[in-house]
Amino acid sequence: MNNSSRTTQPNIQHYADGTASVMRKAVVFTELRFFQRSDVLYQLTQLFCQRYLPRYGDRTVDQMIQAARSTKQNIAEGSADGQTSTESELKLLGIARGSNLELLEDYLDYLKRKGMTEWFGKNERFDRLHRFCQEHTRWDDYRPLTVRMNDEELANMAICLCHQVDRAMAKYLERKDREFTTEGGIRERMTAARLGQRETQRQIIERQAAEIAALRKENARLKEILKETE
Repeated sequence: MNNSSRTTQPNIQHYADGTASVMRKAVVFTELRFFQRSDVLYQLTQLFCQRYLPRYGDRTVDQMIQAARSTKQNIAEGSADGQTSTESELKLLGIARGSNLELLEDYLDYLKRKGMTEWFGKNERFDRLHRFCQEHTRWDDYRPLTVRMNDEELANMAICLCHQVDRAMAKYLERKDREFTTEGGIRERMTAARLGQRETQRQIIERQAAEIAALRKENARLKEILKETE
């Protein structure tokens, strides 16, 4: 990893009237594929717990549902907070990633406890499952399949999705970390926005001064023409 601390100029957005903004461009988190998969995991986990875990007396149910919900909600909240604070965004996305890994461990523990197989490597069932999860990110695509799947199949589907969410989030967090390292946080953006606004105001004043000078010159020329015609 490059340890350079060089800071570049933040990419400042502007309102329609030209005013500089400290806000970053909004991230539409619903379009993030790892968010879409986290929603699938939340729906899938609720279904799995209802079918295969005791309704009462087992804390695993609450833990799994809360971990799935935490992943989804912290991605949403972190993306929203990222407009003003990269620090908050990184923190919340880190929590989301941790919750996803917690959910992964719960599914792996279930397979171990039941003596079931985790699908991976050169396995025909794993290849089909992995390919399907890569190509589909919406719950509506998964819902019809879950009707006829047993607990081993559902658990392996969830495990596959957890791994895909984790890999995608790791790359996304690295990109956000690099942005923060090179552009800085809210203070740097505020400074850049103010300097940019001052520069804009200076340019407006200079343009207006040039226009006034041109009008005065034109006015003087017209006066000379009038004198010549008298």
